[in-house]
Amino acid sequence: MATELMEMTSNNGSLCLNDDSPSSGCVGLDQSGKAEQPLLKSKSSASESQPAACVVSESLNAMEKKYGAFVRKDAYGIMGRGELPTVEKVLLGIAVVTLVPIRLAVGIFILVLYYVICRFCTLFLAPNRNDEQEDYAHMTGWRRDVVVRCGRFLSRAMLFNFGFYWIEETRLYLSEDEHSEQTDEFKRAGVIVSNHVSYLDILYHMSSSFPSFVAKRSVAKLPLVGIISKCLGCVFVQRESKASDFMGVSGVVTKRIQEAHQNNQAPMMLLFPEGTTTNGDYLLPFKTGAFLAKVPVLPVILRYPYQRFSPAWDSISGLRHVFLLLCQFINYIEVTRLPVYYPSDQEREDPKLYASNVRKLMASEGNLILSDVGLPEKRIYHAALNGLFIQS
Repeated sequence: MATELMEMTSNNGSLCLNDDSPSSGCVGLDQSGKAEQPLLKSKSSASESQPAACVVSESLNAMEKKYGAFVRKDAYGIMGRGELPTVEKVLLGIAVVTLVPIRLAVGIFILVLYYVICRFCTLFLAPNRNDEQEDYAHMTGWRRDVVVRCGRFLSRAMLFNFGFYWIEETRLYLSEDEHSEQTDEFKRAGVIVSNHVSYLDILYHMSSSFPSFVAKRSVAKLPLVGIISKCLGCVFVQRESKASDFMGVSGVVTKRIQEAHQNNQAPMMLLFPEGTTTNGDYLLPFKTGAFLAKVPVLPVILRYPYQRFSPAWDSISGLRHVFLLLCQFINYIEVTRLPVYYPSDQEREDPKLYASNVRKLMASEGNLILSDVGLPEKRIYHAALNGLFIQS
């Protein structure tokens, strides 16, 4: 990482402002690390000099080409910290006074309401405990019906509260026969495989099919959200765990996928095989966790068209993203559901091949760009951007 950052920020020992003039805003560094500045400055150089230094525009452009999957292209600029036009500032001001308080109040109400519902439905009911996993994934009867129906309705209500007033869904079928059989085929898929653009992806999938998904173990201990995640049947993982622990989690996920494939009453699993979020225009390499069970998968593609603010959670902080999202009067989401993908014998025996073929299909049908970068490169890009704003 250090090497990457040095390559991104160095330019013959100088840091330059992102300016059209190649000489403006540059401050040289001598071997001792002190800034080299001329004792006398001409009026032109003094007037053109800037108080802060950042990565040269050429380096920034190179970063954006290399890490294109994580680059924001909306009106709010890099990390949501770009210079806004006057009109946008006025719209933000109006939204802060009108939309944000209402949406915050409604969002908290929906969250608390569903927490109360989940708490009531789990009274006097012991959770499933297995290898440090604790959930209510196999809740049955009226409890399960109430949790699922209320969860789907309130998830859609939350999306509506965030400005997603309508959702455009497209279902693709390969033939008329598959069209007529699609409902049954959907139930036979063991796992939903989706590209990952934002935390909003989870809200959509909860409103659509209410699946279980993988979450950090700390989520189970969060106020309000913890019990909800357990009712969803989340599989909790610790990212800093040893490899042996990950193997245990992989086994739990594989078992749950196989159960969902064999039993229509079991909750489906939702996995984001990319392992991190993108700006929505790219598809990162797939991990094989969703394909180890050797059962059919249901590919789903999510897109978030935008005019001002992109709902993609790529290179922007969580709090800033939520705030700007709440300030948008209207947000959009487009969903493309592909037919259930049945693996061939060769794909069953080779999870990497299975994952690669599903990824290529999703990229083709969703007009997504295949990218070779992943979470490590995303962290490098974030570190470089943070350094950019620290220097500026």
